[in-house]
Amino acid sequence: TASTRNRFRQMLREGRLDDKEVEMEVTQAQQMPMIEVCSNTGMDEMESNLRDAFGKIFPKKGKMRKLKVGEAFKILRNEAVEDLIDMDKVTRRAVTKTEQTGIIFLDEIDKIASRQGGGHGPEVSREGVQRDLLPIVEGATVTTKYGMVKTDHILFIASGAFHLCKPSDLVPELQGRFPIRVELKALGEEEFFRILTEPENALLKQYVALMKTEGIDLVFAEDGVLEMARLAAEVNQKTEDIGARRLHTVLEKILEDLSFQAPNIGKKTFIVTASYVRAQLTDIIQDEDLSRFIL
Repeated sequence: TASTRNRFRQMLREGRLDDKEVEMEVTQAQQMPMIEVCSNTGMDEMESNLRDAFGKIFPKKGKMRKLKVGEAFKILRNEAVEDLIDMDKVTRRAVTKTEQTGIIFLDEIDKIASRQGGGHGPEVSREGVQRDLLPIVEGATVTTKYGMVKTDHILFIASGAFHLCKPSDLVPELQGRFPIRVELKALGEEEFFRILTEPENALLKQYVALMKTEGIDLVFAEDGVLEMARLAAEVNQKTEDIGARRLHTVLEKILEDLSFQAPNIGKKTFIVTASYVRAQLTDIIQDEDLSRFIL
């Protein structure tokens, strides 16, 4: 009856039925045969198109499964959403937004710059990569899985450390495509402190969650975090500057003993202070040979 349906609808919305088990037909995509196009270059698009074509040929089939009401509701909601989405319209809009507001970041572009005295072997291949990038950066029409994409209005940003080479070692044509150049400063104590504390998945939060699995409440005092940031910056200055990656090794060394002994400690609270950080790292940092290999 209508009253029964309304009562169950209310219970469903309140989550009181989430733990109940139901049997329902779940739509599954038919398993497609493996498709691999063997060629040197330029065949990735054909392989993708073939997969899409076979995906449409093989129809989806239903399979009966026992699920909790909460899980079943999510599956039904996702299927309903998929039916409401016009993928052709989404694709057209995505291509337009990419062409008009897209940003492409080319990281470590210094790795394709020619070294001094080059001209053969790997140097030739580095220059070849640069010349392959030229038309895309300058403005070209690129074939993608979702159609033709023009790169004329896409913003290209390139970055590199340039330890072993200079920006002038890039081919002149590619240099001309990046008219604005900015030199960035190395990360310091303040930046390291923010990296350790501000991100949603910051390293400190990861270690707190990791120790929680062993029943240990790990607490980082503010002076301890500041000391970590200071020591990481100091090691970067004395040895090779590897930026924020240094925080991984510093934290691992600080918590090495605790991580090893955690299963035997039992439930307790452990506070990482500045004095504890110094006790764990001072000897290593003072010995430059050790810090070079350990940190």
